[in-house]
Amino acid sequence: MSTEAAVPDRLSGILLHVTSLPSYGGVGDFGPAAYAFVDFLAAAKQRLWQVLPLSPTGYGSSPYSALSAFAGNPLLISVEHLVRDGWIAGERIAGLPSHEGAADFGEAMRLKLPLIEEAAANFLDHASDEQKGRFQKFCSDNLTWLPDYAMFNVLRRMHSYVSWNEWPVEYAKRNYDSLSALLTSHGRELAIEQVIQYFFTEQWCSLKTYCAARDIRILGDVAIFVNYDSADVWTHPELFELDEQLKPIRVSGVPPDYFSATGQRWGNPLYKWGLLRERGFDWWVARIRRSLALYDTIRLDHFRGFEAYWSIPADEETAINGQWVKAPGQDLFQRLRDVFGVLPFIAEDLGLITPEVDELRDHFGMPGMRILQFGFSDRGAHLYLPHKFVPNTVVYTGTHDNNTTLGWWMDDVGETERTHVQTYLQTIEHPGDIVWAMMRAAARSVANVCIFPMQDVLHLGSEGRMNIPSASTGNWTWRYDADSLHPDFATKLAALSEMTDRDGYVPPKPVVESTSAQGSTP
Repeated sequence: MSTEAAVPDRLSGILLHVTSLPSYGGVGDFGPAAYAFVDFLAAAKQRLWQVLPLSPTGYGSSPYSALSAFAGNPLLISVEHLVRDGWIAGERIAGLPSHEGAADFGEAMRLKLPLIEEAAANFLDHASDEQKGRFQKFCSDNLTWLPDYAMFNVLRRMHSYVSWNEWPVEYAKRNYDSLSALLTSHGRELAIEQVIQYFFTEQWCSLKTYCAARDIRILGDVAIFVNYDSADVWTHPELFELDEQLKPIRVSGVPPDYFSATGQRWGNPLYKWGLLRERGFDWWVARIRRSLALYDTIRLDHFRGFEAYWSIPADEETAINGQWVKAPGQDLFQRLRDVFGVLPFIAEDLGLITPEVDELRDHFGMPGMRILQFGFSDRGAHLYLPHKFVPNTVVYTGTHDNNTTLGWWMDDVGETERTHVQTYLQTIEHPGDIVWAMMRAAARSVANVCIFPMQDVLHLGSEGRMNIPSASTGNWTWRYDADSLHPDFATKLAALSEMTDRDGYVPPKPVVESTSAQGSTP
């Protein structure tokens, strides 16, 4: 069994997606608010910043509904930094939405994205030779995905954003002559798309460097499946279970359970794992290489699917009539280990987990996840409570899919759970007490890593919830107000981190006195 560990130190951190920052322009981005948040993390002695996928989003603006597994979301680019760097005039961004209120993706797409495109065009026209050299290196380093993503985006815009399988057949089936003609007829648009990705990567890596200088690591998220309407499936249809009309044969999901009598039909096309294995998992190697350029550590969403996945016939409306199909997770992770060495992965192993899934996770030394909110319903849920933890674990009070801790306590907890919480934590006299009681329980546990959602740090109720998985609208829009990032929160977090040995402090080695007789007197 491997003794590798994705995050070996005893650390704590905060879960906050970039879009939740109070940035100028309608959604959170890599601008000044991000740097202010990193300063807050450093003052609070938090050593991890966990973000959700940074990919360009499709329907519903969900970071888990991406147009590409490789590209970055243009809306995360800071227009303020584009002004600072001279790619657009300051007066051009004056009419953008303010820092305040919920994220408005529609307004950002309408008002902010054209300005980013304008800045990219200015880069093409006015960049210095040195700047163009950096851009060309970025392009050459990302040849496996960047040109195809640029074509996908241009074609998507040309065809009014309908799914790629509804494009004219010469584009849907990637006719060589048609794509070659596109390079000529839309060359500047394609170049602009590539510059936008260059802006994204430059700004994000600058922010990541700022984090590293303050001993803060980035924990990123990689979803196991990709969208059907994505550059990935359009570019590599041979890697997915598609029919001759390029439509999915079977799709992803999870079976019926306690939460849903019909299961969940996610609808992502399934991989042809056999072909991927024959090719040395080349697509996954490229995907992880890109992810490791963006993140220090990676959370593998739906880790269970790497051991076996729920396969649903595409013509089924629910997930009821699916079946479990084995996946080659052992071979995949061995290949990734051969390429990258130690695998800096965290396994999202929530839900009904089999011994085979545990064995796969443990074989490669990946920590699993534990959510305190899950631990109080009955005795079978106690694996989510600290007395059941092992060190190679990442504990959360809640995740982006849960209610906030205060919202959970006020709106979701039944009488039985409430009694169990009181028995276990014993400090809940007022509703607000639940938040720090849960955070202290997580921090005091033996888990190497504990992570607090930012909403819990700010003591927010259900109004701060990020996502309700069963809701099709209204998700992903939460942003905190800049004024709410009070220094008192940092002081309190820092004290908790110090007392639970999660502040990164390394004690000096004890001085061992020599036992040599040299220099002694008889």
